[in-house]
Amino acid sequence: MKENKTTPKGKLLIVGGKEDRDGTKVEIKYKNENFSPHEILKLLTKNAEDRIEVITTASSEPESMRDTYTKIFQEIGYTNFGFIHFTDKAADDDLQRLKNSKAVFFTGGDQNRISSEIKDTVITDILMEKYLSEDDFVIAGTSAGAMCMPEIIICEAEEGEAILENDIKLAPGLGVLSRCIVDTHFVHRGRFGRLAHAVMIHRECFGIGLGEDTALLIKEGKRAICKGSGMVIGIGARNLGKTNVDTVTEGHPVYGENITVHIITDGCSIDLESGKFTVPK
Repeated sequence: MKENKTTPKGKLLIVGGKEDRDGTKVEIKYKNENFSPHEILKLLTKNAEDRIEVITTASSEPESMRDTYTKIFQEIGYTNFGFIHFTDKAADDDLQRLKNSKAVFFTGGDQNRISSEIKDTVITDILMEKYLSEDDFVIAGTSAGAMCMPEIIICEAEEGEAILENDIKLAPGLGVLSRCIVDTHFVHRGRFGRLAHAVMIHRECFGIGLGEDTALLIKEGKRAICKGSGMVIGIGARNLGKTNVDTVTEGHPVYGENITVHIITDGCSIDLESGKFTVPK
């Protein structure tokens, strides 16, 4: 999928994983006064009868995903949803289902599965066409389903005590989100180092570290508002000062000066291009 240079009319919802649903334990649920049950999944559509297609390609246990999301969608009140597990060539009726949908939701699992099965296929062509042209269309993803959305994705990385040369592998993603790199389960799994490393390598990109039960709802491809009980960590390296990221040898630590960090919580907004930060009134 080529870089998106047209302002999308649709919305993008990226979730850090473990959103409030059956089978997950939201650790901050009883401490955060802003907690709202099922707040994130309720953003998929305003009309309970709108068609939602759930893509389980990232998961090695699609039936489990089907059971989990069927239960929570019924609890929310959604009445029109289905599940598709794309492997190899997509069936014509599945493609038609995507064309008729109002929201497409990618579950968690392995972001590399999504890239290998879906990237640069008619599936992404359909999704991008709807995302660019339909103002009531939502593309959403949680965990691996969120990580696959940018042009560049983290496909493998260490989560160690230091950033080391050659401890991260980046690859092309679906290309729905421009000039950003997304990481998930960000706070709980201690992933600051690997996302910082990624944006130091690609300084034109803004790093989005999504906490669990936390999301960014993105309009016009850049205007993002935070939803959920946790936090999003934004990391920028566009004004990077002293660094050895381009010269360090394999196995040695990377350093960097003047990396910027934002803490974004429920109701806060950020422009992913300009970096302008807005707090709730």
